Amino acid sequence: MSDSPGLTRRHFLTAATAVTAGAGAVGTAVPFVASFQPSARAQALGAPVTQDVSNLEPGSMIKVEWRGKAIYILHRTQQMLATLPSTASQLRDPESADSEQPAYAMNEYRSIRPEILVMEGVCTHLGCAPTARFDVAPADLGADWPGGFFCPCHGSKFDLAGRVYAGVPAPTNLRVPPYRFASDDTIVIGADSAGNS
Repeated sequence: MSDSPGLTRRHFLTAATAVTAGAGAVGTAVPFVASFQPSARAQALGAPVTQDVSNLEPGSMIKVEWRGKAIYILHRTQQMLATLPSTASQLRDPESADSEQPAYAMNEYRSIRPEILVMEGVCTHLGCAPTARFDVAPADLGADWPGGFFCPCHGSKFDLAGRVYAGVPAPTNLRVPPYRFASDDTIVIGADSAGNS
């Protein structure tokens, strides 16, 4: 008979067991799924970085960190900008066709504003940090050196737009990260106006 007390008790125990098992499965799954989320530290490392450049004098460079990489911000002088056309014939990729940069940096200056260069300070050969060598014609780099960046690890040379010279180990120009100007004096590195990061 369907009205027997044993059958009602059996349905209750089955339902209670199913509910308990379901709650246990959810309780186990929530921390497991949450472990796939990046940590707060990892999120902070990938977050955009804001940098004030109001005190960056022409001819000066600062370094900031974004995603564990050094980012160079160089305020180029008019004299520095004037050297860029003269180096084009000596470069491996003068048009930046084979190099990494946002579309708005695919120009002779490799920047949004000609005077402000933003690029990764990581050599595209083996990841060393190129040094700023803005001095013209130093003894160790030769009389025709117009200034730029020099990688001390294996001798790769880059011009004042981060474009690689031909005949050196580095295969491509220094990378330009996504960035934008939040104001005349503030750069946001890691995000651009198109929402790229």
